[in-house]
Amino acid sequence: MTTWTPEDLSALGGASEITIATERPDTTTRRPVPIWVVRVGDDLFIRSYNGPAGSWYRQILANPYAHITEHGAHVRVRLEHVGTAATGVDEAYWAKYGRGSYGAAMTTPEAAATTLRLHPAP
Repeated sequence: MTTWTPEDLSALGGASEITIATERPDTTTRRPVPIWVVRVGDDLFIRSYNGPAGSWYRQILANPYAHITEHGAHVRVRLEHVGTAATGVDEAYWAKYGRGSYGAAMTTPEAAATTLRLHPAP
């Protein structure tokens, strides 16, 4: 399995916002939407702000590939649903986005259930 480079981890994990464009089965991409990403160790995680109802999240469940963009850098990724099994993700969202409404929205039980780990796609 391909792993993230230290540079990718720093750039993506440090970005306040990235965009995700989910792939259709024919590999064309849908319209990109902004998401928040956090780093826990050598892993990157995202969640659906709208919980399981989020359209991009439902698309990922059907096809786990997407393209993410951060400051002009494009990366194809494979997303692995880990739900609430991932440890440290709530804490990472609190640390990065604060204890206000943004951090709170990303740490609800509904959002936590949508936790996805990002892997660089081969």
